Order: sequence, then C-alpha cells, then structure tokens
Amino acid sequence: MLAAVRSAAVLGIEAYDVTVEVDVAAGLPAWTIVGLASGAVKEARERVTAAIANSGFALPSRRVTVNLSPADVRKDGTAFDLPIALGLLSATGQLDAAALDGLLVAGELGLDGSIRPIRGALPLARSAARSGVRALVLPEGNTAEAMLVTSARLATAPTLRALVDALRAGALPPAVSPPVRSGTPPDALDFADVIGQPVAKRALEIAAAGSHNVLLVGPPGAGKTMLARRLPGILPALDEAALLEVVAVHSVGGLLPPGTYPSRTPPFRAPHHTISMAGLIGGGPGPRPGEVSLAHRGVLFLDEMLELPRHVLDAMRQPLEDGRVVIARAAQAVAYPARFQLIGACNPCPCGKSGDPNAICSCSAADIERYGARLSGPLADRIDLHAHVGAVALSALGAVNTEERSESVRARVEAARERQRARYASLTGTQTNADVPGRWLLAHGGITTSARLVLEQAADRLHLSARGYHRALRVARTIADLDGADDVPDAAVAEALRFRNRGAA
Repeated sequence: MLAAVRSAAVLGIEAYDVTVEVDVAAGLPAWTIVGLASGAVKEARERVTAAIANSGFALPSRRVTVNLSPADVRKDGTAFDLPIALGLLSATGQLDAAALDGLLVAGELGLDGSIRPIRGALPLARSAARSGVRALVLPEGNTAEAMLVTSARLATAPTLRALVDALRAGALPPAVSPPVRSGTPPDALDFADVIGQPVAKRALEIAAAGSHNVLLVGPPGAGKTMLARRLPGILPALDEAALLEVVAVHSVGGLLPPGTYPSRTPPFRAPHHTISMAGLIGGGPGPRPGEVSLAHRGVLFLDEMLELPRHVLDAMRQPLEDGRVVIARAAQAVAYPARFQLIGACNPCPCGKSGDPNAICSCSAADIERYGARLSGPLADRIDLHAHVGAVALSALGAVNTEERSESVRARVEAARERQRARYASLTGTQTNADVPGRWLLAHGGITTSARLVLEQAADRLHLSARGYHRALRVARTIADLDGADDVPDAAVAEALRFRNRGAA
C-alpha cells in the first residue's frame, strides 16, 4: 500500500515542495528512509513509531519505505515527522487518503504524539500561499509567524491524535492568533542615560536616520557599548515587508519563541569577539544564517571590533556592499539577506589609553599601527561615520541629567526616514540614503553646485575613493533630511566629511 503527503523544505529563506511517499509492503519489519535525508530526518523513524503507538494507532509489522522527493536535494530538520506519520496511517488504512488532498503538512512529533514547533514556518506559509493549497497544517507554536502571510489558510492541532480525528471528521481546526506584541519594548534603553558624548550621539542619530555604518573609537569605560545598545530605541519600527524578511531569517535560524507574535523592533545582534567565520557570515553543515543575516534590517554591534581576526572582519565586506550572503557548498549554494547596520566599537590602541589626557599610554607607535591595521582599508571605506568617544569626567556623572531622551531623537529619525521613502518611492529596493545609487543621488538628490564643489575638493585632499565619495554624499543627504531641507547645503557636506575621518572628534 502506498500513500503520498505533500510537505516542504527550506533552502535559504525560501521553501520548495517535497512529496513524502510512504510504502508499506510485505516483508520483515524494517524502516528505510531515502531521498538524501540527514541524520535528523532519519531519526524520524523512532519518533514517528513511538508517537503513533502512544496515540492509540496500530503499527504495521511490515516493511516501511519512506521516500522524500525530489531525491537529489538534501533534506534536513524534523519537519517531516508529521507528514511521515500521516502517510503511514494512510498507507495502512487508518486514515482516508482523500482527507490529505490539498494539504501541505509540516511538524515535529514528540514521543507522546504531541506536535512540536519547527524552523522555517514563515517560508512554508509563503510557499503554501503561492501554490494555493487547501490548508497548511503546522504546529500551534508556529502559527504566530505563519499568520503574517495573510493569504495562507492555516490549520493546527496540539497532538497527532487530535489532528487525525479532525481529518476523519472533515473539519480542520483553524489556527488562532496569539496576542500582538509590536513596537519598541517598554524596557528599551534610553539615550538620556548616557552623559555627554554629543559627537557620538550625533553620529548615531545620523546613522539611524540613513541606515549608515558607524565606528565608535574611545578608551575603555567611555560609553561606547552604552551608546550602541541604545541605537534600537531611536530606530523606526519595521514595516510589513521588512518584518516578513526579518521573521523569515529568524525562523530559519530557530530564534522565534513559540507562540508569540514577532516584534516590529529592528533586530539587534551583539556577538562576542571570539565568534567564528561561520558564526558571523553563516555556514555549517546545514548551512544556517550567521549574525550578519540575523541582523538583517537591524543592527550588528561588534564590541571590541579590532579583537576579531582580520580575515573574519574582511568577510563582511561583500555583505555590506551587496546586502546578501551566498554560502557556496559542493552540492548547492544558499543565499541569505544581510542588509544590516554595522556599529563597531574599539579602543584607540591595545592598552586603550592613547589620546586620554588623564592616562599614560604604554603602547609603542608600532603597536598602535599594528592594532589599527586590523581594520583593513577596504572595510574602513565601507564605514560611513567614525566618531570619537572621549572619557567622561566623574563629576559630570552626578550632575542633573538634562540629556535628550530617545523618544525625541526617534521623532526626528522617523521624519527623516519618511522623507527618504517619499524620495525613493520609484526606486525598487531603495528606502534609505544608505541604499541609493550614488549616480542617482548626484542627479536627483538635491545636491547644490557649491556642496558638490566642496565635496570634490575635499575628496581630492583626503584621497577619498569613489566609494568613499559616494558614501560621504549619502551621509550629507541624511544630515539634510534630519534638518528638513530639500537641498544638501555646504554645511551638511562639511559635517559628513568630518565623520569620514577615522580620527573624528
């Protein structure tokens, strides 16, 4: 007896159809799973048999063969447990095959028959919506993210027994929407907590308004990490398209808490400086998305940035330029989105005291040069703003706090972002100044003749590359947007060039 159940697998952040074929034939009791199944998929035999038995169904004492088609693409994960179980019940006559028509099924099974969450539910929902299936059957813990795809019809059940009973009755239980949780979390860190540092705060405001990259340089304890961790509090909430992209990556990465509605707060990732190349860029046997992809549409904060090996840092050059990562393997290549803001923090020298008037640096000139050389020229060229974070006088910490709160800064940032959305409405894939092509900005971005002349003269004097020239231009456009100006004045270009220098203060 043969049964087939439609399912799907995820490659990158996109899903493709997989047909789960189950054949129950005469012979000695045995299980075989074919179709380039990984170890986790082959272990489905133990989970499925225990779940079926503990759900009150009969197990066949016959030869069982499971084929995952297409058989030339590697399958990974535990999402095939549920379709294998339903196919086995259908092949043994315990479930009518017609009840499975038009369904796309995915889910992990517990030994007690419970249906547990899986990775990649949002890509599966997108695939189901495109293919027009009757319903996508998912675990209850995955319905929150899948419901973001409003055109997909979802069904769910807590256990295998409950699902089979519903299929027999011809009434699939619909998914129930969980409580909505969106916007900036109430415990978001506030810029008002940081005393002083007007230059660094200005750099982060510009970065938030135009989605630019920033490097904060200063001695230990000056507040670099405090500043960086408060950046999400001034970023606008994710729009619908960005939210779907973020949720898709985090779903594949297994970072979404089951049963909760995804937040619209931009992601903030802060890996330790001992992270590996695969952890930062992505990879592994899966492969899985790395930190640059998990920070997509948000912030990647690298504290002690120059402690990372240079080859690991330089691996970010292509994602910073293209907004995506392609992980090539012998059998296939997987692409992940990686359009993130890089916020780096580092000391000015190995001991961290260079330039501090209240401390003595013990590093030689050669030590400082070698330390700074860990940030290669091409990567530094992709960082739009370099800001110095000086030490704060201890007497200032006890003074009355008059610092501006994140709420008012965020209002300016959102107004600047709205100006950019209106300006780039006709450009596909462009929403912020960091994304706009340089030639388009020169032609249509309101760059005055005098501002262009200032930039060209400074570019020759500072030996800016073509990339550096265009990045300074984008920052100047963002500064003008923060000021509510239609044209980019000389002052905006001058401020952008000030932050272009690695020793900005």
